[in-house]
Amino acid sequence: MPGYLVAVNQLVLPGVYAPQEDTALLVGALSEEPLPPHADVLDVGTGSGALALEAARRGLRVTAVDVSRRAVWAARLNARRAGLSVRILRGNLFEPVRGRTFDLVLANPPYVPAPERDVPPRGRARAWDAGQDGRLVLDHICREAPGMLRPGGVLLLVHSALSDPERTVTCLRERGLKAAVTLRHHIPFGPVMRERQHWLKARGLLASDDNKEELVVVRAERPL
Repeated sequence: MPGYLVAVNQLVLPGVYAPQEDTALLVGALSEEPLPPHADVLDVGTGSGALALEAARRGLRVTAVDVSRRAVWAARLNARRAGLSVRILRGNLFEPVRGRTFDLVLANPPYVPAPERDVPPRGRARAWDAGQDGRLVLDHICREAPGMLRPGGVLLLVHSALSDPERTVTCLRERGLKAAVTLRHHIPFGPVMRERQHWLKARGLLASDDNKEELVVVRAERPL
């Protein structure tokens, strides 16, 4: 990942999403985002807490949320080990922070298209499977995140090009935000993508010669 680093000493419990290329891409977007001192940041679906900790290192006031108990435990342990102050809550998406607004919302949600074996997914797959179009969680974020932003607040959202970035941009614009894809990066297929490569090609989501996945960051800002 060119120029973007994520802390490598993260404790990751079994079943918790480990920092990967999408995490690093979002860290890059975060590093380029001008924020006032002590801005309020929300990390939705924090996993092991990598993004939340990166924000906390900048002196920002960070709240992190995850639906997984193990993820909450891992994120709390990682914050303690790093000596960083992060408020970490368990709950689904924005439920634990209803009534609050933020200067910045970070989101690296599940976004991989998946056969409808378990909807919603269970076990480890909950960290990446997101329905046949990959938008099971993305659409919820697009609907709800605009209401969580203060005037001038920003949403930074990473997902795969397979899960329709233009739909993400359109949805956010329809809710009054200025939205665009601001970062793109191609990565080799990981284990999950390799395992369902034939299914993705059969659905027309991959060309026959594709062996890389494109990741994108969508930046959306609420006007002042």
